[in-house]
Amino acid sequence: MIDELIERMLKGDKRAAARLITLVENDDEKAAEIVKKIYRHTGKAHIVGITGPPGSGKSTLLDKLIKAARAEGKIVGVIAIDPTSPFTGGALLGDRIRMQRHSTDPGVFIRSMATRGSLGGLAKATNDAIKVLDAYGCDVIFVETVGVGQIEVDIVRTADTVVLTTVPGLGDDIQAIKAGLTEIADIFVVNKADKEGADATVFELELMLDIEKEKWKDSWRPKILKTIAMTGRGVKELWEVIREHREYLLKTGKIAEKKKFRAEEEVKTIVSSMIAKRIGRKMQEDELMFLIDKILSREIDPYSAAEVVLEKSLGVKV
Repeated sequence: MIDELIERMLKGDKRAAARLITLVENDDEKAAEIVKKIYRHTGKAHIVGITGPPGSGKSTLLDKLIKAARAEGKIVGVIAIDPTSPFTGGALLGDRIRMQRHSTDPGVFIRSMATRGSLGGLAKATNDAIKVLDAYGCDVIFVETVGVGQIEVDIVRTADTVVLTTVPGLGDDIQAIKAGLTEIADIFVVNKADKEGADATVFELELMLDIEKEKWKDSWRPKILKTIAMTGRGVKELWEVIREHREYLLKTGKIAEKKKFRAEEEVKTIVSSMIAKRIGRKMQEDELMFLIDKILSREIDPYSAAEVVLEKSLGVKV
């Protein structure tokens, strides 16, 4: 079945691509099989992360970016990462509603995925889903994150270009943005720029970048743009800067550095997942609970407990 789906997907069958994403999202063993078979067809798409605080208009902005990319004939993939429903484990927000007008466009593939507790705010299967869309033939793949704070830095392990959206009037929240997300942003977007305080927000961001001006001496200095996503104002300029950043990465060879970093991080994640599964198979739950009880009673410390787990389940003596 998987071979048939892959064959159909490589020929441009959207339903086959959707089915493959469902498999990589729900079945780790099938995910590994699928990635092994499609990997040589990947590596061509430009992956753009859209992140930022809740209410900053990410989905509306993305809706307009899809239109800009399609105007150039680009095949567009979108993965909208939603919070997980505590009842069903499925995606909760359904951000595709905001992009519904693109759903009938054969050149646009939109998929919501649940975080399912992933600490980085990204679904565990996101990287595999991106590979499916890459092999499917997408020129650009947008990954819109949940927008839940500093844990969104996980997007740097996924995207070539990171767009951070914010809005005027965040107050103290801008400090939290500065503390974490600005470390990974390639482009800043002050959305809802018709609101009071837009220029002040731009000034704060410019000041923050100026403080670290030595950091940008021989590299890309993040751009700051103002947009009004609801009307589309500034979106064309944003799309042009996204393309400009792509050209910068290609021209300087930075894209190879990013891909190397992502490959290293992905291998670490897969190894960790494999170890956790093997431990789960080797050790009974009551054995683990016994160790937890000993930790709580201070008979053993967490590090020693971890060493016991590794030695008993994997035969590894630390």
